[in-house]
Amino acid sequence: MTGGRRDPKLAASQAEVTDIIPAVGDDEPPVTEEEPEDAAPDPDASDADDAGGADPSDAPAGPSRWARVGGWLSPRWPRMLAAVAAGALLSASFAPLSWWWAAILGFVVLGVVLTRPATGIGGGFGYGYLAGLAFYLPLLPWISGLVGAVPWLALAAVCAVFPAVFGLLAVVVRNLPGWPVWFALVWALVEWLKASFPFGGFPWGIIAFGQTNGPLLPLAQLGGAPLVSAAVVLLGFGFAALGLGFADWWQRRDTRDLVPPAVVLPGVCVAVVLLVTAVVSPGVRQSGAGAGDDPGVTVAAVQGNVPRLGLEFNAQRRAVLDNHVKETLRLAEDVRAGRAAAPHFVIWPENSSDIDPLANADAREQIAAAADAIGVPILVGAVVSHPEWTRDNPAASNTVIVWDPEDGPGQRHDKRIVQPFGEYLPWRGFFRLLSPYADRAGYFVPGSGTAVVEAAGVPVGVATCWEVIFDHAVRESVRNGAQMLAVPTNNATFDVTMSEQQLAFARLRAVEHDRYTVVAGTTGISAVIAPDGRERARTGFFEPAYLDSQVRLKTTRTPASTWGPAIQFVLAGLGAAAVLAAGFLAIRQNGGLTCPTRRRRKRHKTEGSAGRTAAETTSEEPHDQ
Repeated sequence: MTGGRRDPKLAASQAEVTDIIPAVGDDEPPVTEEEPEDAAPDPDASDADDAGGADPSDAPAGPSRWARVGGWLSPRWPRMLAAVAAGALLSASFAPLSWWWAAILGFVVLGVVLTRPATGIGGGFGYGYLAGLAFYLPLLPWISGLVGAVPWLALAAVCAVFPAVFGLLAVVVRNLPGWPVWFALVWALVEWLKASFPFGGFPWGIIAFGQTNGPLLPLAQLGGAPLVSAAVVLLGFGFAALGLGFADWWQRRDTRDLVPPAVVLPGVCVAVVLLVTAVVSPGVRQSGAGAGDDPGVTVAAVQGNVPRLGLEFNAQRRAVLDNHVKETLRLAEDVRAGRAAAPHFVIWPENSSDIDPLANADAREQIAAAADAIGVPILVGAVVSHPEWTRDNPAASNTVIVWDPEDGPGQRHDKRIVQPFGEYLPWRGFFRLLSPYADRAGYFVPGSGTAVVEAAGVPVGVATCWEVIFDHAVRESVRNGAQMLAVPTNNATFDVTMSEQQLAFARLRAVEHDRYTVVAGTTGISAVIAPDGRERARTGFFEPAYLDSQVRLKTTRTPASTWGPAIQFVLAGLGAAAVLAAGFLAIRQNGGLTCPTRRRRKRHKTEGSAGRTAAETTSEEPHDQ
């Protein structure tokens, strides 16, 4: 709480329970009178033993193990259930439900749990981990369809560590004035860590990507995904502080207090988020409506489909290539018949040719035939052998090649961010011992370049599948001159929920950089996305189709395109500074980050040995239970 009138007795009681850093454990029992360590043995007790006194086995038995477990759970289970509910609400903001508002409500619940006086540092970690499990387990089940349940559960368990770290750090900073602000900044710090470590990070589950159907999406144009996430978190914790502040004021209201002072700061935070969103939204909507004199081009995205879902699609590489050639020929026929507009270029998905067309003459002929039929360049997603290829190390590049109908293969984008445990396996020798699925991981090598290719004179920024999740990948292509974005992707090994979640990444990138974005998938979902995040056209999942739509080319840069890294650095840096400041204050005032309850016990024992009474040494009250 940030301020307000409080009952002096209540304040004094709370001051005894929590110092600047709360207790490490939850719900510690009250401190009782302790005997000095140097107390002499009781001679009467010794004599009684010598004389064959009462058998110690006749003493009353202590509580059973289950009774102790029940006693431990009793004060904690409401907060444990609340933490699980908070995580489930965060997950509900993503597809398939896509309830954007659920994330805000989830942070309201989590804020109440983490600001309870009885929630110590250890409790913050534990409740955060429960929330993380409830968040990631229902978010990532599509992974089990590829490699089984164990990797899915393991990945969810690892991802849950980051909300746990947030819970721990939130308890550290919660006594700083204006805790909703510091909570939001600490969350920004933890999201940056999750998007960076380990193995390059796993940004899946960044809160901003669950907001592509919500009113806060326009904020992406100012600060990208980090700013959207911070705004959602600030709203949630701000509403939590408002509720707690009003509840506290209502219980201790004074007729002279018309407004509880403790709600002023969180109220200002909520108002600022809503006001900034209202200011930015009209410009984003105007851009999405096509206002202005930006030149337009017609772009086609081909979704050829695969014979069947699952890893087995790799065994039918020629069938996948044939499907995309066939669908392109159908597009060419519709153009000649006047049923479709003639495109300036065509985008094929990732892995549309898993046969290396630069080395295989048959694949080369098929792609050339498709390009000749449509008469414009095709951006072909292909797997190309890497110069380091050997039989023991079949290294390859995941490549997008601009295939011109006259000149053949030209410029290319080699995927720069390859997916760990999918496209390549870190520590292959080690993980091969843990899972039989290890050998299914690819041997792809990350490429380099500007992430921009030119097709029919149009600079196209390419973010191949996994790359679109990372802020810097798309930002660099825009900075290098991309006037529109292409996201070729392959979801043949996953399901429609995963495809919807990935499509949300592209929608946020379109708003973030004010660029039309075309998503081309082997099985779907392919889409044409306007700069306001709206889908102007989309295909179904697991069906052959093509999209033929006009997009506008843009050259201006948004604040997120220009200042995105600096904004993320400021958000994460302030979160880290808050943690350091809270730790410094704790060390300065209390001598360290030790448990206040145990520290007071030691102080009481020392004072008792100097002559303090038992009543003076048992003033500690239990934590809120």
